[in-house]
Amino acid sequence: MNKPPATVKKSPARKRKPLGQRMLRSRAGRWATAKVFRGVVGLMQRLGPERSAALASGVLRTVGPLFPEHRLAARNIARAFPGIAKAEQKRILSGVWDNLARVGAEYIHLDAIAGREPVLDGEGDLTIRGAEHFFALRDDGKPGIIFAAHLANWELLAVAAARYGLPVTAIFRPPANLMIGEDILRRRRAMMGGLVANARGATFELMAALERGEHLGILVDQAKAHGGLAVPFFGRPAPTNPLVARLARAVDCPVHGARTVRLPGGRFVIEVTPPLDLPRDAEGRIDVYGATAMIASVVEGWVREHPEQWLWLHDRWRD
Repeated sequence: MNKPPATVKKSPARKRKPLGQRMLRSRAGRWATAKVFRGVVGLMQRLGPERSAALASGVLRTVGPLFPEHRLAARNIARAFPGIAKAEQKRILSGVWDNLARVGAEYIHLDAIAGREPVLDGEGDLTIRGAEHFFALRDDGKPGIIFAAHLANWELLAVAAARYGLPVTAIFRPPANLMIGEDILRRRRAMMGGLVANARGATFELMAALERGEHLGILVDQAKAHGGLAVPFFGRPAPTNPLVARLARAVDCPVHGARTVRLPGGRFVIEVTPPLDLPRDAEGRIDVYGATAMIASVVEGWVREHPEQWLWLHDRWRD
């Protein structure tokens, strides 16, 4: 008796990317995008920091709610603050788009913003709180790690640190468009400390920088699900980047937090925390999970204080 012919399963047809996305990723699309980007940069430079930020804010607060990230942010806020009033949720969402727009516009003027005469523990256009911790990091001759989050204008931290004698090495994720990436990288190198590409081997480069006695700046409030430790964040487990804790365990160096707070009128506060007393294991070495949880708790406190200045658009809890 003849056997029926075996069924041959066809591989599913590869889904083509949308036409618009394919056009943007083509050589001509990348060139056109870079030209538009450079044109916008030129316009922002002519307008100055305050007018360019106001223009960008008006545009993004209008179009931002049309993006799917707006719905993600709304869900994140509702889960982080159970029972939040709709009006308050709307205020935070509007502030998120406002802040993100201003970060982009201010990037063109970061050098001038960081060059303002700082006021130490007072009130001014650029105020530094915890200046004694900044100076200790700068002058103690030891390596150190500074963690931060996507709050207010987070790019200002590295620029201001370099301007006042504490260059930091930071991880840099270049844009997909290489022409735009070259422009941004050129500006970053001129204003900040060292840069390490966010790619395979980055951890070894960061470790080498610490062993040379340098300082690192690491944003810790975003992480890939497979690369993070699930620690509490707003009452729920969230994949959290353990890099700071792992590096500190290996080198046993001071770990400080730093944040920027946006104030009305284009003013900023930069705040540096004392060194964290990170939890240790029975052998006296920094406990990676406990230290990561402590860092997440510090970031949560910052976000609770100024929720409209945090980047809620990221899928932080991945559920």
